[in-house]
Amino acid sequence: MKKSSIILIVIIAIAIAMIVVIYTDSSTYSTFTEAKEKKTELYVVGVLNKERDLYYDPIKDANHFSFYMYDNDSTECQVVFRGSKPQDIERSEQIVLTGKMEGDVFHASKILMKCPSKYNEDEVEVIETSVAPATAFLGRE
Repeated sequence: MKKSSIILIVIIAIAIAMIVVIYTDSSTYSTFTEAKEKKTELYVVGVLNKERDLYYDPIKDANHFSFYMYDNDSTECQVVFRGSKPQDIERSEQIVLTGKMEGDVFHASKILMKCPSKYNEDEVEVIETSVAPATAFLGRE
């Protein structure tokens, strides 16, 4: 075989490998049922259950916030976020969580809320909240 043919085959193999890696690494929205099965960190999209109470007691533990949410399959699940309560979560139209399921509770590491904008009626405001790394609290980043 010619060197140019071998180089072309290697380039094609690398391109195929990159496509496979990108395809398997791309994340899509999941449901709480899928989160129970996979046991890995993933994205769950849904809406806040406004009929259930939100639990946040900053005096007892300022880094514990829990609430109930429905995913896109209308499955309700308790969500625990190890951070402070995001501002205006009650006004959110949609919530996107990053995290994983531990038992029957979804532990979120990041919360992204889509809220109606308070300035324009036709626009949507996006607010993101995430857990800070432990080193940030110690002054080491």
